[in-house]
Amino acid sequence: MSTSSYETTRRYFHEAAELMDLTPNMRRLLLTPERELKVQVAVERDNGEIATYIGYRMQHNKSRGPLKGGLRFHHEVNEDEVLALAALMTWKTAVVNIPYGGAKGGISVDVRDLTPGELERVTRRFVDEIHDVIGPDKDIPAPDMGTNAQVMAWIANQYQKFHGFNPACVTGKPVELHGAAGREEATGRGVVILTRELLARNGVELEGARVAVQGFGNVGSHAARYLQELGGVVVGVTDAYGGVWNPEGLDVPALSGHVSDTGKVVDFPGSDPVTNEELLAADVDVLIPAAIGGVLNGENADDVRAKYVIEAANNPTDPAADAVFEKKGIFVLPDILANAGGVTVSYFEWVQNRQHFKWEQARVRDELERIMVDAFERVWQIAKEKRVSLRTAAYLVGIGRVGRATVMGGI
Repeated sequence: MSTSSYETTRRYFHEAAELMDLTPNMRRLLLTPERELKVQVAVERDNGEIATYIGYRMQHNKSRGPLKGGLRFHHEVNEDEVLALAALMTWKTAVVNIPYGGAKGGISVDVRDLTPGELERVTRRFVDEIHDVIGPDKDIPAPDMGTNAQVMAWIANQYQKFHGFNPACVTGKPVELHGAAGREEATGRGVVILTRELLARNGVELEGARVAVQGFGNVGSHAARYLQELGGVVVGVTDAYGGVWNPEGLDVPALSGHVSDTGKVVDFPGSDPVTNEELLAADVDVLIPAAIGGVLNGENADDVRAKYVIEAANNPTDPAADAVFEKKGIFVLPDILANAGGVTVSYFEWVQNRQHFKWEQARVRDELERIMVDAFERVWQIAKEKRVSLRTAAYLVGIGRVGRATVMGGI
């Protein structure tokens, strides 16, 4: 994500706020984070050296409920990025109408440099520093880039050393430790549900549609797999190491197995190499950026030939690219709607933990489908009524709900 990520988020906010005639005071209130936490995370490494990392937790807005947002362990994590993602979470939870506010956190660390034991110590130390400001009624973390179910399990375990058993303090946990069935697939599955809905509104069948997926981590891999199950043809995939291409369609389950064995998509049998730049400019129906932010910008937007861009990543499109896409008639499904499947199923996990009652995976999938389709329908109708982009429509929905909750709740 670029260093101007928060400015990008603010710009999209102001475009919608202008249409809503929000006063400067209300804009300032809705944009200003409620708390910014920056902590030292010092641990002893396996070789006996002391390593010091910086951790963050940005709590943006809790007018609609407890704060919710992922934890990102990545060497490029910084205050600007975390604040932008916290604001996005505020609008995202409001767009899908689940009772949360927005937060985000992370540690500036390259997890590839850590042993499993070091990663655990870093995680637990971070919880030591922030446990007082998180919790099931305050702020509920979840996985993000560089973190996973195992990291969430360590967080839950460390949190309960201070506060007693309470699995609802964090979501994205292993199923064996009170996690929700279907949580790992949720973001990718939600992306595909909305891709299907967007294409259907334009009279296009998902079956047979040619799709390129940039990023093959948790979100990209699950999205690609579900796309193929529904008849979509995944012709290209890239990751941090390179990419693979097959105009007849890649065998996604086999590609997932290849990645499990080798750690990367390159050299997948039966495919040709493709660069990230070539993938973004490929002649496909649907382009799904599912990796980092800022990949679609003023320099490469003119090269994009896809008719539909589905933002599975956070902030993948900067305003310059957004303007180009609008001029070219490319439909952009914005991140605050497209990738909201993850936080939606996190909500289901939290509900189950609070009720001490476990749902079957079929129920999780059915409820996810209902909420995502309802949210899409609302955004689609506003886009048509107001004659605005889907991104602006989504912000109108999100800002409207947060603004009303803020006014009704009072200062």
